[in-house]
Amino acid sequence: MRKLFGKILSSPPRILVLGFAAIVLIGAGLLMLPFAHTGAAQPRFIDTLFTATSATCVTGLVVVDTGTYWTTAGQLIILTMIQIGGLGFMTMATLFAIALKRRISLKEKLVLQEAFNQTSIEGIIRLVRKVVIYALTIELAGAVLFTIRFAFDMPFGTAVYRGIFHAVSFFNNAGFDIMGDYRSLTDYVGDPLVNIVTMLLIILGGLGFVVLADLVEIRNPKRKLSLHSKVVLSMSGGLILIGAILIFIFEYTNSTMASLTFGEKVLAAFTQSVSPRTAGVNTIDLGAMRQATQFVMVILMFIGASPGSTGGGIKTTTFTALLGAVIAMVRGKEDVVFFKYRLAQERVYKALTVTLFAFGLVILATMILSTTEDHQFLQLLFEVTSAFGTVGLTLGLTAKLTFAGKIIIIVMMFIGRLGPLTLTYALGPKQGRQLYRHAEGKIIIG
Repeated sequence: MRKLFGKILSSPPRILVLGFAAIVLIGAGLLMLPFAHTGAAQPRFIDTLFTATSATCVTGLVVVDTGTYWTTAGQLIILTMIQIGGLGFMTMATLFAIALKRRISLKEKLVLQEAFNQTSIEGIIRLVRKVVIYALTIELAGAVLFTIRFAFDMPFGTAVYRGIFHAVSFFNNAGFDIMGDYRSLTDYVGDPLVNIVTMLLIILGGLGFVVLADLVEIRNPKRKLSLHSKVVLSMSGGLILIGAILIFIFEYTNSTMASLTFGEKVLAAFTQSVSPRTAGVNTIDLGAMRQATQFVMVILMFIGASPGSTGGGIKTTTFTALLGAVIAMVRGKEDVVFFKYRLAQERVYKALTVTLFAFGLVILATMILSTTEDHQFLQLLFEVTSAFGTVGLTLGLTAKLTFAGKIIIIVMMFIGRLGPLTLTYALGPKQGRQLYRHAEGKIIIG
């Protein structure tokens, strides 16, 4: 038995999969306890499992309203899972090990390397320290600003609690809110402070901790932004701007924005453009949006955040690599070049693999839901993409899902948080070194 466990835990991807699964199951069990929920009847295990998966995988899809169904204790359990899921359970475990002055083993460093999607273990412990410091600092700043604003609308104690909850939730791109009645931040659609703080928390959480470290250290004249940071920042900014413009155009005369002033429409457009980057926050009714807008949000959710961040999706760098490959092919160039740096061919292959794998999973899950749920195709595609991208936005379908539908969405959230390739490496057999290459053949493309 010991040998079997040793074999199972020999692979970093397997440790990540089992670690996240353990947190989900523990969280689901805690939410079943009487002190965690407000109702007299015990919640169904499928609902607590769904909620725990959504929290740990920092998604935000809910089958029951977070603000009214769960007690303060239940909400704190959810918040703890969000923090652990957002930063990664290995990050938290390493933090405790550092506090206890315990030596970090090579295997633990390899797991951290896999968790942060790094190319080597060099400097991985320093990165963990930075992750914790940056996360807590940003969350604290967000909590203070939210508290100041909420204090005008509710008792100070409630404002503090809601400020902390939403700051942690939004920075970790979880999208859970405790406003009640599934209304998210619709009460603050025209509020500049709430919208700007929310967008900043989401963006900072979605850039990735490597990029945040680069931005902090850019003050040093000897330091320059890495290629990774340049690609992430430029693509993230471009997607937010393009998304906001399209949402503004499509929804300008629609019922979702018709009653808003021009400035409020711009603010709402940007918030809705930032949110699909795996955050799950909305200030307007998504169900009332035009289908063109909903499809734009599906695309943004599929692309998602950036590597090493609290978000999901195929990642901005993956999309950039594919876009670069297309541009290079159209221009007749052999190399994919960004900022005067050539991208290794294996990076392009990996980007293509991740995208096709993710696309296949989303299509398969949507097809299955089409047979188990009686809803429109775009609603189902939106729900599945939101789950895979760990976004948390919904067109009102989540609470109406059947048992089979909930299982499908749970699986998609889990895969989306870990990444399809990590799950494949964890479940698949260990590949040996290839000892030969086949003769080259040719097929007609296009």
